[in-house]
Amino acid sequence: MLKKLCVIASVSLCSAAFAADCSFDLKGTDKMTYTDAKGAAVPKIVVPASCKTFKINLGHVGKMPVTGMGHNVVITKSGDVAGVATDGAKNKKTDYVKPNDPRVIAHSKMIGGGQSTSVEFPVAKIKGGGYKFFCSFPAHSGRMIGDLVVQ
Repeated sequence: MLKKLCVIASVSLCSAAFAADCSFDLKGTDKMTYTDAKGAAVPKIVVPASCKTFKINLGHVGKMPVTGMGHNVVITKSGDVAGVATDGAKNKKTDYVKPNDPRVIAHSKMIGGGQSTSVEFPVAKIKGGGYKFFCSFPAHSGRMIGDLVVQ
């Protein structure tokens, strides 16, 4: 129903990426962006409220290696993004995520061009709203970030 409204109603509704089921395919690029399978920017992922768990499948569609243009997906409260990214920048060996950081709901491993990974988490952890997904590779969180909402 939401997809139909997006097509019929307005552009603002269309800026969200709607998950077809309890997963979403996200792409990371060498241009330091997150896109969907069609190459469109992904500023928001809408998680169906009916899902118990949700999985984000991340594919790096670029050619650069993980050391130069690595990408991951980290899920936190909106207000924790800057702190998690700053603390993570000191932790290259743990995919730029501080080990056992209680602010991190979930995170994937860091990948380079041509690689893929996924991260799965309980939807109940984000039902209250105010959550983000972002890349914690140093300096990427300013551009590779979006809202994660349950509807």
